[in-house]
Amino acid sequence: MARSVQAYRGVEQGPIRPPSEAASLLVRVTRNCPWNKCSFCPVYKGTRFSRRPVEHVLADIDAVAQHVYAAMGRVDEAEAIAQERRQSFPDLPQEDVLAAGIAWSWYQTGMKSVFLQDANSLAIRAADMIRILQHMRMRFPWIERITTYARSHTLATHLNDEDLSAMEAAGLNRIHVGFESGSNQVLAMVDKGATKAMHIEAGQRVKRSGIELSAYYMPGLGGEDLWEENARETADVMNQVDPDYIRLRSLAVPDHVPLADDLRIGSFRRPNDELMAREILLFVESLDGITSFVRSDHILNLFQDLEGRLPEDKEHMASIPRAFLEMDPERRVLYQVGRRWGIFAGVVDMWDPQRLAQAERLVRRLGATPTNIDEIVDEQVKRFI
Repeated sequence: MARSVQAYRGVEQGPIRPPSEAASLLVRVTRNCPWNKCSFCPVYKGTRFSRRPVEHVLADIDAVAQHVYAAMGRVDEAEAIAQERRQSFPDLPQEDVLAAGIAWSWYQTGMKSVFLQDANSLAIRAADMIRILQHMRMRFPWIERITTYARSHTLATHLNDEDLSAMEAAGLNRIHVGFESGSNQVLAMVDKGATKAMHIEAGQRVKRSGIELSAYYMPGLGGEDLWEENARETADVMNQVDPDYIRLRSLAVPDHVPLADDLRIGSFRRPNDELMAREILLFVESLDGITSFVRSDHILNLFQDLEGRLPEDKEHMASIPRAFLEMDPERRVLYQVGRRWGIFAGVVDMWDPQRLAQAERLVRRLGATPTNIDEIVDEQVKRFI
């Protein structure tokens, strides 16, 4: 392995990964985000994007492999990998504590999946990504899944069908893409750096390659004025792409993102939970002719239990926000408090007497009413970001 011009300092890890990758080995391919202008996003602000040298990424994989093989009792293989690393990077400390911790944690979770970080690892050369994937599969031949984030812009303009097909053949199984919205007006408003047409091209390109597509939708991103357009236009993108997974990530606005300034001056108004439920219902009702699996697997979502396979589970999924909207105002407050404080995952949990009693006590303690619940919810949501 040739030594890179940049000094290798040891294993790196980025700050985030999707909730579905909680048990995955995290391997940092790029640092931060090449766009980094989305007004709703709190991650990577104040940082610069860079591509890590391929040799450094391979060295990270080897560092973890050395400790994994040792944990598996394959001592000779572990020592052989350690010797290769010493030859390639003789200035490294003998012990990489971070690599050992990462390897042990991954070992305990079964070592089934890998997630490539940061926000857009496919921004590197296709040949470099293929080399990383092949090395990963060589070191860990038992893994079941390798996934990554990517931007629509990168997929639609930087890569072609042949690149993605080659990555699929090398072992890339799933790409997570933040569509957020299918409305050109909303995308421009939040400076997403993508268009509806770009989302569709990117999504269809991933699907043609045989790689699974996990596409994200952000209820609330259109604000009070564009909630219907956000729902309908995003559903139209999903209908044209048919992602393997549609994942809901409801809008939350922490104080330090650019969109918070729009909130403060009133040019953007975040939908309350009632309007959010109406948007989610319209989105689900507008999905048509696709076979995606819908997930709402995030603590910020109003209905964390909203999930199912299209088309057979569509009516069940629509019934969840519908049930919330049909509640009287006082019962709706009970659900909002219970949901935002982790007592309820979904509306059905309100039938549990113990959980309901817990929510009632919390409502009394907070002094929550239909007139002040929106402010209480906003403050609680910020704590999760």
